Amino acid sequence: MPVTIGEAVKARVLELCHKKGLTINRLSIVSGITQSTVNNFISGRNHSITLSTLKKLCDGMEITIPEFFSSELFEDLEQEVR
Repeated sequence: MPVTIGEAVKARVLELCHKKGLTINRLSIVSGITQSTVNNFISGRNHSITLSTLKKLCDGMEITIPEFFSSELFEDLEQEVR
């Protein structure tokens, strides 16, 4: 089932947090991102994040950006330009 990039990124963040035993609160602390920014994205109030925020999240999870995108979640993204 196709999903948007925002939905796939959110799912991947949650997947990696679960895998690494991180809460969203802890992720915000280790990433240096405000808890409200992370919560707004995870809750769906914001549907996208900047690449620099994603880089900080990856740094906090101690992974690279290529590792982040190395997931089946990103294989069937819907076309966002119509």
